[in-house]
Formats: sequence, C-alpha cells, structure tokens
Amino acid sequence: MATHDRYDLIVIGSGPGGASVAYRAAARGKRVLLLERGDYLRRSPENWDAKAVFVDAKYQAKETWYDAAGRAFHPGLHYFVGGNSKVYGAALFRLRERDFGEIPYPEGVSPAWPLPYAAFEPYYTMAEQLFHVHGARGEDPNEPPASAPYPFPPVAHEPEIAALDRDLRKAGVRPFHLPLGILLDEKDGVVSPTSPCIRCEAFDGFPCPTNGKADSQVVCVDPALAAHPDQLTLLTGAYVSRLETDAAGRTVTKVCVTRQGQSEEYCADVVVVACGALSSALLFLRSANARHPQGLANGSGQVGRNYMRHNQSVLMALLRHPNRTIFQKTLGISDYYFRGPDQDYPLGLIQMLAKTHPAQIQGEALPDWLGWLPSAPFEALADRTVGFWLSSEDLPRPENRVFYDGDRTVLDLTENNMAAHRGLRRQLERLLGSLDVHPLLMERTLYLGKDIPVAGTAHQAGTLRFGDDPATSVLDIDCKAHEVDNLYVADASFFPSIGAVNPTLTIIANALRVADRIVERLS
Repeated sequence: MATHDRYDLIVIGSGPGGASVAYRAAARGKRVLLLERGDYLRRSPENWDAKAVFVDAKYQAKETWYDAAGRAFHPGLHYFVGGNSKVYGAALFRLRERDFGEIPYPEGVSPAWPLPYAAFEPYYTMAEQLFHVHGARGEDPNEPPASAPYPFPPVAHEPEIAALDRDLRKAGVRPFHLPLGILLDEKDGVVSPTSPCIRCEAFDGFPCPTNGKADSQVVCVDPALAAHPDQLTLLTGAYVSRLETDAAGRTVTKVCVTRQGQSEEYCADVVVVACGALSSALLFLRSANARHPQGLANGSGQVGRNYMRHNQSVLMALLRHPNRTIFQKTLGISDYYFRGPDQDYPLGLIQMLAKTHPAQIQGEALPDWLGWLPSAPFEALADRTVGFWLSSEDLPRPENRVFYDGDRTVLDLTENNMAAHRGLRRQLERLLGSLDVHPLLMERTLYLGKDIPVAGTAHQAGTLRFGDDPATSVLDIDCKAHEVDNLYVADASFFPSIGAVNPTLTIIANALRVADRIVERLS
C-alpha cells in the first residue's frame, strides 16, 4: 500500500462544493489534494445526443441501488471531474431569507437553520461571481436582499418565451429571468463569435462540449490547476473507500483510496468530504470503527437520515402552434413560493426547461389523452411542446435515509408534503389554461431518471445536517463534524431544510464559507 506526502487539506469530490473549497484554499496558499472517483467527461458530439444522454443514460453512474421494498434502480449520479454539475441545468438561486426560518406546512414543519441568511449573503455574492451567474436583480418578486447586482446581465428570452412572459403577466403573475450559471457573451440575444456558450438546445441535463456551462470543472478545477499548480493536485479515478482515525476517534489520520486497482493512503491536517449528500453519508457509514461503531461521527444516529430531494415534476404542455425556441430555459415564476392563492402555506417554484427532444418523448409511455395523435411523429410532437420544472419543498424526516444493508445500498424514501406540490401543479394548469396552450399536461420522468421519485437524486440534501446540538446533528455551524476535530463537509449534506429552489448556489456559497474557516484554522 502506497503512502504519500502530507497535505494541508484533502478534498474528496470535485462537484460544486468540493471544487469551490479547493479553489478558495489553493488561492490562499494552502496545499490541497483534490480526489475525484471519476475522470474528465470526454467531449464529443454524443454530449449533445438526447438518446445517449436521456434514454441510454450514457453518463449516469453504472450502479444499482435498492429502495426499501427491495426494488432495484439506478441512481441519477454522475462521477466526473465537476460531479453532477457536468449535467446540471445551471439554475443558480439563493435560498430566500424566510427559508432560513421555521416554515409550517399542513404535513409538518420545515425547521429553522442555526445560522441566518445574513451569514451566507456575502458568500452568495462570491458564488454568483465565481459561477458567472446571469440574472436581473429585482425581477423575482420573492428574491432575498443582495449586496451586489448579478455579475452578468440576464440571458435574453427568445421570441416565443418573450410572448409567454407577456401572456403570463396578463394572467396575473410576475415572471422573471432565471439566474443561470453560463459562460455566455451576447448582445440583444445574438451570441458573440467568441462566446463559449452558443445558446444551443442541448443545455439542461446535457454535458456541454463547448464548456459554455458554468460547471465546477470549468470555473473552479481547471482555473485553479492553471493558476496554482504548486498548491493544487488533482487525482482522478480515486475512489475513497474509508476514512481512518486515531485511536481516540477524534482525528482523521488516513484517507484510504483505491486507484487503478491499487490501495493508497493520503494524509492531511484537514479532510473535507464533498461527495454529494448520498455518497458523503455512505462514506461516513463505511468508515465505522471501534470509537464510531455506527459510522464515523454518528453518535447522534443522524448520519444518512433526513434525506431531501424536493418534490419535483417535469411537465410538458402541448402548444397549438410550433415552438421555434432553441434556448428555452430563461423564465421562472415564484409568485406561489410562499403562499398559494387558496393556501396559507408555500407551494414552490416554476421554471422553464430546455427544449424537449424527440428521444425524450419516445422514451416515455405516452399518456392516454394523446390518443388523438396516434401516428404523430415524435419530432412533430416535440416541436409543439414547452417544458416546465415544478419544485416544492419536502420535509426532513429521519426515516428518509440512505444506508447499507450488507453489500446493498438502500435509499428509503417516503413522499411527504405533497399537498403543496399538487397545489403548485394546479396553479400552472390554471395559468396555461388561460393561454394559447393545451391545458392538459404530459408528465416527463426521463429527465430525472427512471423510477422517479427514488432515482431522482439531482437535488440530494440533508444526510449530515448541521446544528448546535450534537445530539440531533452531525456537523457544527462551521460544517465540522461534532465528534471528529479535523473533518468537514462541503456539499448539500449539511442542509437542515431545502426550500424550493435549486440547491447548488447555496452549496457553493457555504463551501466558500467553510473554506475560509479552514484557512483561518490552518493559518
């Protein structure tokens, strides 16, 4: 077994959280080892092939997990430099200020965070700058206060979406430009000749072969390697099998890695786990020892529990006229975020999806109401659809968890708080019924992975929650394990609640905050 030099900091996982920590710490002079179990995602024309991406799941992890009933499924995980951000939709929202407080629902309570929004606000601003967020401050009626404008102007609506924006305003809501992490240079909707993003129709859920998506490889890992080659080392194909501690169980002393079929060990003053909420919890569980018999830092029994992933629907509405939009993902609706017209509790967020492709429709079981188009080619059907993503908050429940059952990985998930999600869907149906849109909706599941909801792990969070009380949380407010002095977490595991906006910007902001705490400690 090979043992290597000691580092100031080892970061496990190169997704948005881990990459942001590595980027920040290397820039501040710390010697960082970044471990990634995957490799670079190969750039090729297949990156833009909807069948390869959605039907064949070419880039999805080749793993089989099980639900609580023993049914097998393939989780929507992606092991590459950049992690899941290589295929994310790049919608980069701040949690709303009220999301950090307690919010009651008919089915339970979304708990308050141990820190207020103000503790994250400066880091949200840094995160928006780092990930090239394009947006228009003040358009979103429920956005939180911000200390700076977006660093880039909003991505322009194409004519069909601009018309939809006008119609929605007439229907009584206040749509806004989605905040997108994108390397786009455009003027009046026309892309410059040197823009990495070309406003193609393969954005949401696709890898980007032009490096136009602000994923963590493009904006963190590669720039940090170029700017700080003496501070940052990246190892790919490096699967971390377990973390070992000293005899007292208070300090991680070894990071055990399998790479190219060989066992290796790495050491650092501080270790940061950022594998994604599910995989990070599994690493903690794999690292059980005599001092931590139920899993590393699991004296509370909360490791792997309180899993959240949003209540989500991906819906397509059928238009009566062709939809000529190419880059469709530019519009959001948050009017129902904190209260529905007929409810005194939050419903959630509606946002546009990228263009629907024929392969996505062909891969679905078409609903019965499309019987009046029995011979319609998939191309014609895709040409007349517009897609929406609906997100509502699900609540942290201890019984919703990931764990090992022998050699099997089990994800036990019971839906909750669905009244809010059904209310949000009714509001979208009402809005579309007042427009020139077929009022019936066709539900899509392929975007999130088959066998939804269990396999839909895109918004995974909550399995290593942070808090003040070691009896009810795994991490302290700096995201350091209560029970292990040099172990930190920098992905969405720390979330005590999830709100209803995409979690990635909060992951990045918190990772930058944690990186500052670690650098202060090491200094």
